[in-house]
Amino acid sequence: MARLIFGRRCTFRRVVCGLVCSLIIFQIYSFIVRIYVEIGKIKRNSLPGFHPLLHELVEPEGLTLLPPFGFRDPDKVNLFDEFLNQSSLLRNIFFPDHAAFVDPIDPRKDLDNGSLYYYPGRIWLDTDGHRIEAHGGGILYDERSRTYYWYGEYKNGPTYRAGGMGVARVDIIGVGCYSSKDLWTWKNEGIVLVGEEKNTTHDLYKLNVLERPKVIYNDKTGIYVMWMHIDDAAYTKASVGIAVSKSPTGPFEYRYSLRPHGFDSRDMTIFKDDDGVAYLIYSSLRNKELHLGPLNEDYLHVTNVMAKALVGQHREAPALFKHQGVYYMVTSGCSGWAPNEALVHGAKSMLGPWETIRNPCMGANAVFRIATFFAQGTFVLPMPGGIPGSFIFMADRWNPSNLRDSRYVWLPLTVRATEEWYNGFPLKSRINEKHLIMEGLLKIIDYFPEE
Repeated sequence: MARLIFGRRCTFRRVVCGLVCSLIIFQIYSFIVRIYVEIGKIKRNSLPGFHPLLHELVEPEGLTLLPPFGFRDPDKVNLFDEFLNQSSLLRNIFFPDHAAFVDPIDPRKDLDNGSLYYYPGRIWLDTDGHRIEAHGGGILYDERSRTYYWYGEYKNGPTYRAGGMGVARVDIIGVGCYSSKDLWTWKNEGIVLVGEEKNTTHDLYKLNVLERPKVIYNDKTGIYVMWMHIDDAAYTKASVGIAVSKSPTGPFEYRYSLRPHGFDSRDMTIFKDDDGVAYLIYSSLRNKELHLGPLNEDYLHVTNVMAKALVGQHREAPALFKHQGVYYMVTSGCSGWAPNEALVHGAKSMLGPWETIRNPCMGANAVFRIATFFAQGTFVLPMPGGIPGSFIFMADRWNPSNLRDSRYVWLPLTVRATEEWYNGFPLKSRINEKHLIMEGLLKIIDYFPEE
Protein backbone atom coordinates (compact mmCIF):
# COMPACT_ATOMS: atom_id res chain seq x y z
CA MET A 1 0.00 0.00 0.00
CA ALA A 2 2.81 2.40 0.89
CA ARG A 3 4.50 1.72 -2.40
CA LEU A 4 1.26 2.35 -4.23
CA ILE A 5 0.67 5.64 -2.46
CA PHE A 6 4.25 6.65 -3.05
CA GLY A 7 3.91 5.84 -6.75
CA ARG A 8 0.78 7.89 -6.99
CA ARG A 9 2.47 10.83 -5.25
CA CYS A 10 5.40 10.65 -7.67
CA THR A 11 3.05 10.57 -10.62
CA PHE A 12 1.13 13.54 -9.27
CA ARG A 13 4.35 15.50 -8.71
CA ARG A 14 5.53 14.72 -12.23
CA VAL A 15 2.22 15.91 -13.66
CA VAL A 16 2.36 19.14 -11.68
CA CYS A 17 6.00 19.75 -12.61
CA GLY A 18 5.21 19.07 -16.24
CA LEU A 19 2.32 21.53 -16.20
CA VAL A 20 4.43 24.20 -14.50
CA CYS A 21 7.29 23.73 -16.98
CA SER A 22 4.88 23.87 -19.91
CA LEU A 23 3.38 27.07 -18.55
CA ILE A 24 6.82 28.63 -18.10
CA ILE A 25 7.86 27.64 -21.63
CA PHE A 26 4.61 29.06 -23.03
CA GLN A 27 5.12 32.34 -21.17
CA ILE A 28 8.70 32.62 -22.45
CA TYR A 29 7.55 31.86 -26.00
CA SER A 30 4.76 34.45 -25.75
CA PHE A 31 7.22 37.02 -24.42
CA ILE A 32 9.64 36.39 -27.30
CA VAL A 33 6.82 36.61 -29.84
CA ARG A 34 5.67 39.95 -28.37
CA ILE A 35 9.22 41.27 -28.60
CA TYR A 36 9.47 40.27 -32.27
CA VAL A 37 6.08 41.84 -32.98
CA GLU A 38 7.11 45.11 -31.34
CA ILE A 39 10.43 45.10 -33.21
CA GLY A 40 8.53 44.50 -36.42
CA LYS A 41 6.23 47.42 -35.66
CA ILE A 42 9.18 49.70 -34.98
CA LYS A 43 10.86 48.67 -38.23
CA ARG A 44 7.64 48.95 -40.19
CA ASN A 45 6.75 52.36 -38.78
CA SER A 46 10.23 53.65 -39.54
CA LEU A 47 9.93 52.82 -43.23
CA PRO A 48 9.58 55.79 -45.61
CA GLY A 49 5.97 56.34 -46.51
CA PHE A 50 4.52 54.12 -43.79
CA HIS A 51 1.66 55.79 -41.98
CA PRO A 52 0.76 54.71 -38.42
CA LEU A 53 -2.95 54.87 -39.26
CA LEU A 54 -2.53 51.73 -41.36
CA HIS A 55 -2.75 48.43 -39.56
CA GLU A 56 -1.13 45.27 -40.83
CA LEU A 57 -3.40 42.79 -42.60
CA VAL A 58 -1.88 39.33 -42.35
CA GLU A 59 -2.97 35.91 -43.59
CA PRO A 60 -6.69 35.75 -44.33
CA GLU A 61 -8.21 34.34 -41.16
CA GLY A 62 -10.21 31.71 -43.01
CA LEU A 63 -7.09 29.95 -44.29
CA THR A 64 -6.29 28.78 -40.79
CA LEU A 65 -9.65 26.99 -40.77
CA LEU A 66 -8.95 24.78 -43.74
CA PRO A 67 -8.55 21.45 -41.90
CA PRO A 68 -11.77 21.82 -39.84
CA PHE A 69 -13.57 22.62 -43.07
CA GLY A 70 -12.87 19.07 -44.20
CA PHE A 71 -9.93 19.52 -46.59
CA ARG A 72 -7.52 16.66 -46.01
CA ASP A 73 -4.54 18.44 -47.51
CA PRO A 74 -4.85 22.26 -47.34
CA ASP A 75 -1.69 22.67 -49.42
CA LYS A 76 -3.43 21.08 -52.40
CA VAL A 77 -6.51 23.34 -52.26
CA ASN A 78 -6.80 25.37 -55.45
CA LEU A 79 -7.97 28.74 -54.17
CA PHE A 80 -8.73 29.95 -57.70
CA ASP A 81 -11.21 27.12 -58.16
CA GLU A 82 -12.65 27.67 -54.70
CA PHE A 83 -13.12 31.37 -55.44
CA LEU A 84 -15.19 30.62 -58.54
CA ASN A 85 -17.10 27.76 -56.89
CA GLN A 86 -20.34 29.15 -55.53
CA SER A 87 -20.79 26.18 -53.19
CA SER A 88 -17.22 26.19 -51.88
CA LEU A 89 -16.71 25.74 -48.16
CA LEU A 90 -14.22 28.61 -48.36
CA ARG A 91 -16.75 31.07 -49.79
CA ASN A 92 -16.83 33.15 -46.62
CA ILE A 93 -13.13 33.95 -46.95
CA PHE A 94 -13.71 35.85 -50.18
CA PHE A 95 -17.26 37.06 -49.55
CA PRO A 96 -17.70 37.53 -45.79
CA ASP A 97 -21.11 36.80 -44.38
CA HIS A 98 -23.71 39.58 -44.55
CA ALA A 99 -23.31 39.99 -40.81
CA ALA A 100 -19.77 41.24 -41.46
CA PHE A 101 -20.39 44.65 -42.95
CA VAL A 102 -18.96 48.15 -42.73
CA ASP A 103 -21.50 50.57 -41.29
CA PRO A 104 -19.98 54.07 -41.00
CA ILE A 105 -23.14 55.47 -39.41
CA ASP A 106 -23.28 52.96 -36.58
CA PRO A 107 -19.83 51.37 -36.31
CA ARG A 108 -20.95 49.52 -33.18
CA LYS A 109 -22.70 47.11 -35.52
CA ASP A 110 -19.34 46.28 -37.04
CA LEU A 111 -17.88 42.97 -35.90
CA ASP A 112 -14.74 44.82 -34.84
CA ASN A 113 -16.61 47.02 -32.41
CA GLY A 114 -16.33 50.36 -34.12
CA SER A 115 -12.71 50.23 -35.25
CA LEU A 116 -13.55 52.46 -38.25
CA TYR A 117 -11.17 50.48 -40.43
CA TYR A 118 -12.34 49.43 -43.85
CA TYR A 119 -11.95 45.68 -44.26
CA PRO A 120 -11.64 44.47 -47.88
CA GLY A 121 -14.45 42.24 -49.03
CA ARG A 122 -17.04 43.27 -46.49
CA ILE A 123 -20.34 44.80 -47.53
CA TRP A 124 -20.09 48.60 -47.35
CA LEU A 125 -23.28 50.44 -46.37
CA ASP A 126 -24.32 53.96 -47.32
CA THR A 127 -25.84 56.51 -44.93
CA ASP A 128 -29.28 54.96 -45.44
CA GLY A 129 -28.05 51.53 -44.38
CA HIS A 130 -28.15 50.08 -47.90
CA ARG A 131 -25.22 48.43 -49.66
CA ILE A 132 -23.26 50.72 -51.97
CA GLU A 133 -23.76 50.03 -55.69
CA ALA A 134 -20.80 51.56 -57.54
CA HIS A 135 -18.89 48.71 -59.18
CA GLY A 136 -16.03 49.23 -61.63
CA GLY A 137 -16.12 52.86 -60.63
CA GLY A 138 -14.01 55.88 -59.97
CA ILE A 139 -14.00 58.96 -57.75
CA LEU A 140 -14.15 62.63 -58.63
CA TYR A 141 -13.09 65.22 -56.07
CA ASP A 142 -15.10 68.38 -56.74
CA GLU A 143 -13.03 71.39 -55.75
CA ARG A 144 -16.02 73.72 -55.67
CA SER A 145 -18.03 71.76 -53.13
CA ARG A 146 -15.05 70.02 -51.51
CA THR A 147 -16.92 66.77 -51.93
CA TYR A 148 -15.96 63.33 -53.23
CA TYR A 149 -18.28 61.67 -55.73
CA TRP A 150 -18.08 57.93 -56.29
CA TYR A 151 -19.54 56.75 -59.61
CA GLY A 152 -19.96 53.11 -60.58
CA GLU A 153 -22.10 50.43 -62.15
CA TYR A 154 -25.42 49.98 -60.40
CA LYS A 155 -25.75 46.19 -60.47
CA ASN A 156 -28.68 45.61 -58.14
CA GLY A 157 -30.36 43.12 -60.46
CA PRO A 158 -30.23 39.42 -61.37
CA THR A 159 -27.14 37.99 -63.08
CA TYR A 160 -27.52 36.42 -66.54
CA ARG A 161 -25.22 34.59 -68.93
CA ALA A 162 -24.63 36.28 -72.28
CA GLY A 163 -25.37 34.44 -75.53
CA GLY A 164 -23.69 31.10 -74.87
CA MET A 165 -20.39 32.82 -74.07
CA GLY A 166 -20.50 32.12 -70.36
CA VAL A 167 -20.17 35.87 -69.76
CA ALA A 168 -21.98 37.05 -66.63
CA ARG A 169 -23.95 40.27 -66.97
CA VAL A 170 -26.65 42.37 -65.31
CA ASP A 171 -29.21 44.37 -67.25
CA ILE A 172 -28.23 48.03 -67.50
CA ILE A 173 -29.85 49.86 -64.60
CA GLY A 174 -27.54 52.85 -64.77
CA VAL A 175 -24.64 54.60 -63.07
CA GLY A 176 -24.90 55.05 -59.31
CA CYS A 177 -23.45 58.09 -57.55
CA TYR A 178 -22.51 58.54 -53.91
CA SER A 179 -21.18 61.68 -52.20
CA SER A 180 -18.89 62.00 -49.21
CA LYS A 181 -16.86 64.57 -47.34
CA ASP A 182 -14.55 62.03 -45.75
CA LEU A 183 -14.43 58.95 -48.06
CA TRP A 184 -16.02 56.98 -45.23
CA THR A 185 -19.68 57.94 -45.01
CA TRP A 186 -21.36 57.83 -48.43
CA LYS A 187 -24.72 59.38 -49.25
CA ASN A 188 -26.68 57.83 -52.10
CA GLU A 189 -27.27 60.51 -54.74
CA GLY A 190 -29.29 58.11 -56.88
CA ILE A 191 -28.83 56.79 -60.40
CA VAL A 192 -27.34 59.73 -62.30
CA LEU A 193 -27.33 58.04 -65.73
CA VAL A 194 -30.40 55.86 -66.22
CA GLY A 195 -30.61 52.83 -68.49
CA GLU A 196 -33.15 52.59 -71.31
CA GLU A 197 -36.09 50.20 -70.80
CA LYS A 198 -37.85 50.23 -74.20
CA ASN A 199 -35.68 51.65 -77.01
CA THR A 200 -33.81 48.60 -78.28
CA THR A 201 -31.56 50.74 -80.52
CA HIS A 202 -30.24 52.86 -77.65
CA ASP A 203 -26.72 52.21 -76.34
CA LEU A 204 -28.11 52.08 -72.82
CA TYR A 205 -30.88 49.61 -73.64
CA LYS A 206 -31.14 47.26 -70.68
CA LEU A 207 -29.89 44.19 -72.58
CA ASN A 208 -26.64 45.94 -73.50
CA VAL A 209 -23.53 46.52 -71.37
CA LEU A 210 -22.36 49.61 -69.45
CA GLU A 211 -19.10 49.25 -67.53
CA ARG A 212 -16.38 51.24 -65.74
CA PRO A 213 -17.90 54.77 -65.74
CA LYS A 214 -15.48 57.59 -64.90
CA VAL A 215 -16.24 61.31 -64.49
CA ILE A 216 -13.99 64.36 -64.79
CA TYR A 217 -14.75 68.07 -64.61
CA ASN A 218 -13.90 70.46 -67.45
CA ASP A 219 -12.72 73.74 -65.93
CA LYS A 220 -13.19 75.63 -69.19
CA THR A 221 -16.76 74.55 -69.99
CA GLY A 222 -18.01 73.96 -66.45
CA ILE A 223 -19.35 70.57 -67.53
CA TYR A 224 -18.98 67.19 -65.85
CA VAL A 225 -18.11 64.58 -68.46
CA MET A 226 -18.63 60.85 -68.03
CA TRP A 227 -16.87 58.22 -70.16
CA MET A 228 -17.74 54.53 -70.01
CA HIS A 229 -17.36 51.20 -71.79
CA ILE A 230 -20.42 50.55 -74.00
CA ASP A 231 -21.07 47.11 -75.48
CA ASP A 232 -23.77 44.74 -76.64
CA ALA A 233 -24.63 41.56 -74.78
CA ALA A 234 -22.15 39.56 -76.87
CA TYR A 235 -19.34 42.12 -76.32
CA THR A 236 -18.93 42.87 -80.04
CA LYS A 237 -19.73 46.61 -80.08
CA ALA A 238 -16.59 47.43 -78.04
CA SER A 239 -17.02 51.21 -77.87
CA VAL A 240 -16.86 54.11 -75.44
CA GLY A 241 -19.87 56.19 -74.46
CA ILE A 242 -19.98 59.85 -73.42
CA ALA A 243 -22.50 61.64 -71.18
CA VAL A 244 -22.54 65.17 -69.72
CA SER A 245 -24.07 67.07 -66.84
CA LYS A 246 -23.92 70.54 -65.29
CA SER A 247 -23.94 68.97 -61.83
CA PRO A 248 -21.84 66.19 -60.33
CA THR A 249 -25.06 64.54 -59.12
CA GLY A 250 -26.63 64.61 -62.57
CA PRO A 251 -28.77 63.84 -64.26
CA PHE A 252 -26.25 63.02 -66.98
CA GLU A 253 -27.36 63.30 -70.59
CA TYR A 254 -26.09 60.51 -72.80
CA ARG A 255 -24.60 61.85 -76.05
CA TYR A 256 -23.23 59.03 -78.21
CA SER A 257 -20.78 56.13 -78.48
CA LEU A 258 -17.74 55.75 -80.69
CA ARG A 259 -14.75 53.55 -81.37
CA PRO A 260 -11.82 55.76 -80.39
CA HIS A 261 -9.19 56.23 -83.08
CA GLY A 262 -11.13 53.67 -85.12
CA PHE A 263 -10.22 50.80 -82.77
CA ASP A 264 -12.27 48.52 -80.55
CA SER A 265 -12.35 49.63 -76.93
CA ARG A 266 -13.18 47.50 -73.90
CA ASP A 267 -11.88 48.09 -70.36
CA MET A 268 -11.09 51.80 -70.17
CA THR A 269 -10.49 54.77 -67.92
CA ILE A 270 -9.85 58.49 -68.23
CA PHE A 271 -7.14 60.51 -66.51
CA LYS A 272 -6.98 64.29 -66.01
CA ASP A 273 -3.43 65.60 -65.77
CA ASP A 274 -2.19 68.54 -63.71
CA ASP A 275 -2.28 70.83 -66.75
CA GLY A 276 -5.95 70.07 -67.42
CA VAL A 277 -5.32 67.79 -70.38
CA ALA A 278 -7.47 64.65 -70.16
CA TYR A 279 -6.57 61.25 -71.61
CA LEU A 280 -8.48 58.14 -72.60
CA ILE A 281 -6.81 54.79 -71.91
CA TYR A 282 -8.42 51.62 -73.23
CA SER A 283 -7.75 47.96 -74.00
CA SER A 284 -7.87 47.33 -77.75
CA LEU A 285 -7.35 44.72 -80.46
CA ARG A 286 -9.26 42.26 -78.29
CA ASN A 287 -7.20 43.24 -75.26
CA LYS A 288 -3.83 42.54 -76.91
CA GLU A 289 -2.60 46.08 -76.20
CA LEU A 290 -3.48 49.39 -74.55
CA HIS A 291 -4.09 52.65 -76.41
CA LEU A 292 -3.62 56.09 -74.88
CA GLY A 293 -4.53 59.48 -76.29
CA PRO A 294 -5.54 63.00 -75.22
CA LEU A 295 -9.15 64.18 -75.41
CA ASN A 296 -10.09 67.42 -77.12
CA GLU A 297 -10.61 70.60 -75.09
CA ASP A 298 -14.25 69.92 -74.21
CA TYR A 299 -13.46 66.29 -73.24
CA LEU A 300 -16.17 65.01 -75.59
CA HIS A 301 -13.99 63.32 -78.18
CA VAL A 302 -10.50 61.97 -78.73
CA THR A 303 -7.90 63.78 -80.80
CA ASN A 304 -5.89 62.26 -83.62
CA VAL A 305 -2.97 61.61 -81.28
CA MET A 306 -2.70 58.03 -80.02
CA ALA A 307 0.06 55.87 -78.62
CA LYS A 308 0.23 52.13 -78.00
CA ALA A 309 1.48 50.50 -74.82
CA LEU A 310 2.07 46.97 -73.51
CA VAL A 311 1.72 45.58 -77.02
CA GLY A 312 1.02 41.85 -77.04
CA GLN A 313 0.79 41.67 -73.26
CA HIS A 314 -3.01 41.25 -72.96
CA ARG A 315 -3.62 43.71 -70.14
CA GLU A 316 -6.88 45.36 -69.09
CA ALA A 317 -8.51 47.34 -66.24
CA PRO A 318 -6.07 50.29 -66.40
CA ALA A 319 -5.92 52.55 -63.32
CA LEU A 320 -3.62 55.57 -63.54
CA PHE A 321 -2.03 58.05 -61.16
CA LYS A 322 0.92 60.42 -61.08
CA HIS A 323 3.67 60.99 -58.54
CA GLN A 324 6.65 63.36 -58.78
CA GLY A 325 6.38 63.69 -62.55
CA VAL A 326 6.15 59.95 -63.20
CA TYR A 327 2.96 58.33 -64.49
CA TYR A 328 2.01 54.97 -63.04
CA MET A 329 -0.57 52.50 -64.29
CA VAL A 330 -1.87 49.37 -62.57
CA THR A 331 -3.34 46.75 -64.92
CA SER A 332 -4.72 43.24 -64.67
CA GLY A 333 -4.40 40.27 -66.96
CA CYS A 334 -7.24 38.98 -69.12
CA SER A 335 -8.83 35.92 -67.56
CA GLY A 336 -12.55 36.62 -67.55
CA TRP A 337 -13.95 36.56 -64.04
CA ALA A 338 -11.03 34.51 -62.74
CA PRO A 339 -8.56 36.63 -60.74
CA ASN A 340 -5.02 37.16 -61.98
CA GLU A 341 -1.78 38.98 -61.29
CA ALA A 342 -1.68 42.78 -61.26
CA LEU A 343 1.28 44.60 -62.77
CA VAL A 344 2.37 48.18 -62.36
CA HIS A 345 3.91 50.15 -65.21
CA GLY A 346 5.65 53.52 -65.34
CA ALA A 347 6.34 56.28 -67.86
CA LYS A 348 7.78 59.79 -67.93
CA SER A 349 5.08 60.77 -70.43
CA MET A 350 1.47 59.69 -70.80
CA LEU A 351 2.26 58.68 -74.37
CA GLY A 352 5.11 56.49 -73.22
CA PRO A 353 7.24 54.58 -73.54
CA TRP A 354 5.72 52.52 -70.73
CA GLU A 355 7.87 50.08 -68.79
CA THR A 356 6.59 47.24 -66.66
CA ILE A 357 7.95 47.48 -63.13
CA ARG A 358 6.59 44.55 -61.15
CA ASN A 359 3.67 42.92 -59.39
CA PRO A 360 2.85 45.43 -56.65
CA CYS A 361 1.12 42.96 -54.32
CA MET A 362 2.75 41.95 -51.08
CA GLY A 363 1.56 40.36 -47.86
CA ALA A 364 -0.50 37.22 -47.06
CA ASN A 365 0.49 34.19 -49.15
CA ALA A 366 1.69 33.72 -52.72
CA VAL A 367 -1.71 32.71 -54.07
CA PHE A 368 -3.34 35.88 -52.83
CA ARG A 369 -0.50 37.98 -54.22
CA ILE A 370 -0.69 36.54 -57.74
CA ALA A 371 -4.49 36.88 -57.62
CA THR A 372 -4.33 40.57 -56.61
CA PHE A 373 -6.16 39.45 -53.49
CA PHE A 374 -8.89 38.07 -55.72
CA ALA A 375 -9.79 41.54 -56.97
CA GLN A 376 -9.37 43.66 -60.09
CA GLY A 377 -8.28 47.30 -60.00
CA THR A 378 -10.53 50.10 -61.22
CA PHE A 379 -9.15 53.43 -59.91
CA VAL A 380 -6.35 55.04 -57.90
CA LEU A 381 -7.17 58.05 -55.72
CA PRO A 382 -4.65 60.36 -54.01
CA MET A 383 -4.81 59.90 -50.25
CA PRO A 384 -6.33 62.96 -48.54
CA GLY A 385 -4.17 64.89 -46.13
CA GLY A 386 -1.29 65.62 -48.51
CA ILE A 387 0.81 62.60 -47.53
CA PRO A 388 3.49 62.38 -50.26
CA GLY A 389 3.34 59.22 -52.36
CA SER A 390 0.21 57.89 -50.64
CA PHE A 391 -2.83 56.75 -52.61
CA ILE A 392 -5.90 54.54 -52.34
CA PHE A 393 -6.08 51.57 -54.68
CA MET A 394 -9.72 50.81 -55.51
CA ALA A 395 -10.61 47.35 -56.80
CA ASP A 396 -13.60 45.06 -57.24
CA ARG A 397 -13.84 41.50 -56.03
CA TRP A 398 -16.22 40.22 -58.69
CA ASN A 399 -18.81 37.59 -57.85
CA PRO A 400 -19.69 36.15 -61.29
CA SER A 401 -22.50 34.02 -59.92
CA ASN A 402 -24.18 37.05 -58.35
CA LEU A 403 -22.68 40.30 -59.62
CA ARG A 404 -24.65 42.54 -57.29
CA ASP A 405 -22.87 40.78 -54.42
CA SER A 406 -19.46 41.78 -55.77
CA ARG A 407 -17.37 43.42 -53.06
CA TYR A 408 -15.04 46.41 -52.87
CA VAL A 409 -11.36 46.12 -52.02
CA TRP A 410 -9.84 49.45 -51.02
CA LEU A 411 -6.20 49.34 -50.02
CA PRO A 412 -3.56 51.93 -49.12
CA LEU A 413 -0.88 52.30 -51.76
CA THR A 414 2.42 54.12 -51.52
CA VAL A 415 5.24 54.91 -53.94
CA ARG A 416 8.76 54.48 -52.63
CA ALA A 417 11.85 55.18 -54.69
CA THR A 418 15.58 55.42 -54.18
CA GLU A 419 17.87 58.10 -55.61
CA GLU A 420 19.39 55.61 -58.05
CA TRP A 421 18.23 56.20 -61.63
CA TYR A 422 18.46 54.14 -64.78
CA ASN A 423 17.13 54.98 -68.24
CA GLY A 424 15.01 57.81 -66.90
CA PHE A 425 13.42 55.77 -64.08
CA PRO A 426 14.31 55.36 -60.43
CA LEU A 427 16.18 52.06 -60.28
CA LYS A 428 13.92 50.78 -57.53
CA SER A 429 10.93 52.97 -58.23
CA ARG A 430 7.85 50.94 -57.55
CA ILE A 431 4.45 50.84 -56.02
CA ASN A 432 5.57 49.08 -52.89
CA GLU A 433 2.74 47.24 -51.22
CA LYS A 434 4.85 45.17 -48.88
CA HIS A 435 3.99 47.27 -45.88
CA LEU A 436 0.97 49.19 -47.11
CA ILE A 437 -1.14 48.11 -50.03
CA MET A 438 -2.63 44.62 -49.74
CA GLU A 439 -1.33 44.41 -46.19
CA GLY A 440 -2.97 47.46 -44.71
CA LEU A 441 -6.39 48.32 -43.36
CA LEU A 442 -7.64 51.77 -44.25
CA LYS A 443 -8.76 54.09 -41.50
CA ILE A 444 -9.65 56.79 -43.98
CA ILE A 445 -11.51 58.96 -41.51
CA ASP A 446 -8.27 59.87 -39.72
CA TYR A 447 -6.73 61.37 -42.86
CA PHE A 448 -9.07 64.34 -42.60
CA PRO A 449 -8.03 67.05 -40.14
CA GLU A 450 -10.69 68.29 -37.76
CA GLU A 451 -12.19 71.60 -38.78
